[in-house]
Order: sequence, then structure tokens, then C-alpha cells
Amino acid sequence: MFLQMSKKSLSLAMVAVLSVGFLAACGSKTAEQPKTNTNAAAPAAQQSGGGDKKPEPAKEISGTVTASGSSALLPLVKQASEDFMKANPKVTVNVTAGGSGVGVKNVADGTSDIGNSDVEAGPEYKDKNLVPHVAAIAPFALIVNKEVSIDNLTKQQAADIYLGKITNWKDVGGKDQKIVLIHRPDSSGSRALVKKIVLDGQEFSKDGVTQESSGAVATAVGQTAGSIGYVDTPYLNDTIKALKFEGVAFSKDAIKDGKYPLYGVELMYTKGEATGATKAFIDYITGTEFQTKKVEELKFLPANLLKK
Repeated sequence: MFLQMSKKSLSLAMVAVLSVGFLAACGSKTAEQPKTNTNAAAPAAQQSGGGDKKPEPAKEISGTVTASGSSALLPLVKQASEDFMKANPKVTVNVTAGGSGVGVKNVADGTSDIGNSDVEAGPEYKDKNLVPHVAAIAPFALIVNKEVSIDNLTKQQAADIYLGKITNWKDVGGKDQKIVLIHRPDSSGSRALVKKIVLDGQEFSKDGVTQESSGAVATAVGQTAGSIGYVDTPYLNDTIKALKFEGVAFSKDAIKDGKYPLYGVELMYTKGEATGATKAFIDYITGTEFQTKKVEELKFLPANLLKK
């Protein structure tokens, strides 16, 4: 009887063990379920995070950009165009002069992508959707033939010379010699600046000779005895003499401190906001690298010089 009871007890024990094992197995699957859900979510998290995604390469710039206008700004824009085309071989930048008035008219008419100007566009362009981009500050100077003995003119003396009231250098402390006026055409931004800053808006004397560009003015003054003209400082050379104005020579500090008023804010106009290769070219000129490394090397001053 004891043996029979033992077998019965053994059978019951085995049943109990199997039951516990079955329940344990079920419990184990339930415990692992959250782990399975977490693993399933991992690929989705990797996709949204983009940790392994490589950045898209920059698009190559291509196209043609035309710029015309200010001869004063020409040296800067030409150098910038050469540098820009080397870095972007699929871009062609064509730069010409003609004067600020020509540049503004060309961009307004759609003849040029960029109109370079020493002065702001006139009221006749207020509805043409012209957008200005400041490229640089351009100092200019009154220049004379090297044989002219004076080194300085006051504002009043300079005005009287260009108004035709003073016609001999002896009347401003020089030798007895006729003054020969070298002008720029009406489309010139430099002429407009002299008219505004020196002549207070009065009209120039009609006497003298007119030259089409700043470079031509510098050449004419260098070759003509007793002559006087005005050019932006990149055009100064050893064949001419730059005069002080009110006793002050042009310099970066003199302009920044407000002591030397003969300068222009150089503008590059586009019709509407610039796009494509035109935008890239203007961004290059107005960008930090060109402004800090190239502008003063080209004898201009940085665009932000006058910002307080």
C-alpha cells in the first residue's frame, strides 16, 4: 500500500512540475513582449534621425552675367569677375563701363543683369523695381597735372574753378597759368558727386574737355599742362597729383571720421532680387572674404566702413 501511495504521490508531483514549467514558459513570453516592440521601433527612429544620410553636394553654378555702368567701379568688378570665373568655370561674367547713368538705364531696361553706379538711381526709376547692393566705398580726388604747383584747394576754390569763376592758377596761390578743365559726361556718377559735394548742385562751366571714362581723365590730366580733373583713387598714378581738399588728404580714416567728403557709395543694381549666377556673383563681391582680402588691395574701401 505504501508503494502504491508513493507512486500516486510521484505522479501528482510530476503533474505539478509540468504545470509550473508550462506557466513559467507563458510568463516568459509575456515579459519579452515590450522588448520586441522596442526593437521594432528602432529602424523607424534611425530613418527619421537621418544619422547615416550624406549631405547633398552643392549645385554647380552656370550661366552668363552682364554688368555695365560706373567706370569708377570698373577695376573692382573686373577683378571680381576674373576671380569668380576661375572658381566657377561654367559662369561667364561680361563687364563694361559707360557711366553710372548708362548702368542704371541698362539694368532697368533689361539690357544688363547688373547696373553699376556711384550714385543712387534717380526718381525716374522709382517704379522699375531696382534693388541696390553696396559693393564698396570709393574715395575720389581732385587731380592736377604734376606741373601745377598747388597742393590743396578749399571747397570754395574748387567750386569757383569748376564754375568758371577762377580761370588762372595764380588766383589760388599757383603760378600764372591758365586752368584747363577736364570733365566727365552727364552720365558719369563721378560728375554727379562733384556737382553735389563740391558745387552744391550748381552747373559746371561749359569750358574745357570731356572724357568718357575715369581712366581717360587721368591720362588727359597727365598730358595737359595746367589741367584739373577728378578720378576715383584706383586711377591715381605717378603722372598726376592728387590734391588735398580743405587741407585733408584722402585716406580710410579721414573718410571714416567724416573729415574727407569726396567719396561715393558704389552700388550694383539688379532688377528685382538677384537670382542664379547673378546672385552668386553679387554674393561673392559683398561677401566677407572679398571685402576683407580684395577691396582695399584694389584701392577701394569696405562696404561697411561707414556703418556705426
